[in-house]
Amino acid sequence: MSNVSETAVNELMAKGLRNQWYMICPSNFVADKPVSLRRCGYRMVFWRDTTGIAHALEDRCPHRGVPLSCGIVMGDRIACGYHGVQVDTNGVAVCVPGAPGSKLEGSKSTKTFPLQERNGMIFAYVGDDLHKEPPELVLPEELSSPEFSSFPCYAEWAGDYRYVIDNVMDPMHGTFLHKQSHSMSFGDTKASFAIRETPTGFVFEKEGQRNVNFDWTEYAQTGALWLRLEIPYPKTGGPGGNFHIIGMYTPISETMCAVMHWRCRKVSGWQRDTWRFLYKNRLEARHWHVLEQDRVMLEQCDADANQHETLYAHDMGLVRLRRVLRNQAVAQLTALADAGRHVA
Repeated sequence: MSNVSETAVNELMAKGLRNQWYMICPSNFVADKPVSLRRCGYRMVFWRDTTGIAHALEDRCPHRGVPLSCGIVMGDRIACGYHGVQVDTNGVAVCVPGAPGSKLEGSKSTKTFPLQERNGMIFAYVGDDLHKEPPELVLPEELSSPEFSSFPCYAEWAGDYRYVIDNVMDPMHGTFLHKQSHSMSFGDTKASFAIRETPTGFVFEKEGQRNVNFDWTEYAQTGALWLRLEIPYPKTGGPGGNFHIIGMYTPISETMCAVMHWRCRKVSGWQRDTWRFLYKNRLEARHWHVLEQDRVMLEQCDADANQHETLYAHDMGLVRLRRVLRNQAVAQLTALADAGRHVA
């Protein structure tokens, strides 16, 4: 039995579980000048070196704690704008102009965040003291196979990122909230659901209904947490069969989150070109409209809305995922406590 407090579990989950990759922002957010972003309980500074490779550190100078993002990029390092302390991409204070030879010089005193750029986005690994090396980041086939074409859709919403996860793990809301959508106006307003295990998570799906509406959601953990769903398309939606959506959601603060959806279809050759043209000219605006319906609904929720729920059978998918994530939080905190460490 774990001695981890409920308060500690809630605080960790609000900031985001450790030891996994998180979607941070579109690649074009980061250039040669430092950019400060809050993610997963940290203030991070991002920049690109002279070769174009992106780097990230905790946005805090090891000297006086002021933001490194207020400093000057010097290729593989940032010089703090306050007293000129230079911190390199490994988090080492390589130069302390005001006190050469001091104990700060040469010390690794700033937290680093390993980065990857995939599918137009920057991912950062957020680990704890027991897991400094990142796992492999495996993305679903829609984002890794050349058979698929995708469009990124990034937004920042007011509210807790967990409400967005709950929303996507609730296929039934599509039948009601999105019933005027060109692709979600079909299907029964009543349904039975089942949970099907997968090697990387589980699928929450309607029984006896497939390829009709928003019929299922998949949760997976493959170095990063992601959700996947499909929406059937009428012929007017162009070539490529069902419309695939891959979602990732990252806490910015307790009242703000980063929301990422890749919109994907399995197309090649001339059909790929047709689909991409059709999407930009006709479909994208409709999809933003559907997403706006979700945003408006979730942003109207009070922060403690999930403390006033009366759940029923349609909600067993989000209940299951909440339990999975809570168990992960307890396991991480327990391991840290057993090792005499704490969450940063």
